[in-house]
Amino acid sequence: MTEKSLAKVDEKLSLAEYGEFLNNLKLEIRQSQIRAAMSVNAEVIFLYWEIGKSILQQQTNSGWGAKVIDRLARDLRNEFPGVKGFSTRNLKYMRSFAENWQDFEFVQQVLHKLPWGHICILQDKLSDNTEREFYVRQTIENGWSRNILALQIAGKLYERQGKAQTNFERTLPKPQSDLANDLLKDPYNFDFLTIGLEAHERDLESNLLLHVKKFMLELGLGFAFVGSQYQIEVGGQDFFIDLLFYHLKLRCFVVIDLKTVEFKPEYAGKMNFYLSATDDLLRHETDSPSIGLILCRTKNKIVVEYALRDTAKPIGVPNTN
Repeated sequence: MTEKSLAKVDEKLSLAEYGEFLNNLKLEIRQSQIRAAMSVNAEVIFLYWEIGKSILQQQTNSGWGAKVIDRLARDLRNEFPGVKGFSTRNLKYMRSFAENWQDFEFVQQVLHKLPWGHICILQDKLSDNTEREFYVRQTIENGWSRNILALQIAGKLYERQGKAQTNFERTLPKPQSDLANDLLKDPYNFDFLTIGLEAHERDLESNLLLHVKKFMLELGLGFAFVGSQYQIEVGGQDFFIDLLFYHLKLRCFVVIDLKTVEFKPEYAGKMNFYLSATDDLLRHETDSPSIGLILCRTKNKIVVEYALRDTAKPIGVPNTN
């Protein structure tokens, strides 16, 4: 095709059409790159498990000592000089990998989705496999980096997840009640804040918004920020919700009331009012019932139980630290 004919083709091709065409190609290329990377990662994870299993079997059946791994690392590096990953330390990780996850089906179906560095962190920092599998699934669901995974382990997410005191089982249908319970923590970790114990609610709110990325990470996947001091009008009067979110998975609004003191029974009544107003004024007919979250410095569990017992709206009361 001559330059003149190419020019005619260019004239017929609008900028909008070309732009859309180019963007579609870019998307296809990126998706292909992601699929290729995931495929390569899966093969690496499968290989490392097989190597670890073989080392474990030889040490168990033939009585090979720990020093054989040093020799094996040296021989493998000599045989495959351009391939990384055959250090003594990494071979020991592979052995532990096969020992810790003896069910290869779980490796094939779930673990292969994690990079090797994440799996090493799980082995370094955790000894219980139930806890490890919790973090495996959370990492896959939330797309955590290695640093974020390490922070979540250090922050004892496993011990806090799904521990908030709520009335969800009575006020929400299944499976939404289970899902809502699972997403709440107790306590919420706000160590990243720069305020003291004497701070007021507005100070807490301002600091949370200043550190909104860390705050959203602590809340968890699915929370979309709607507004702070969100104004609603009821009976000709203005009221202000401390923090309003929409949860994409639960398909509902989440109203957060911030308290820097111990929980008081009247807080439940105030939250019940906010939830009624949110459901009437903001909730779409396809949305699930709005959920309330009262974040308090401390709480008496019996007082919370009594305060929520006959409350018709779904409310959770976790602590903050």
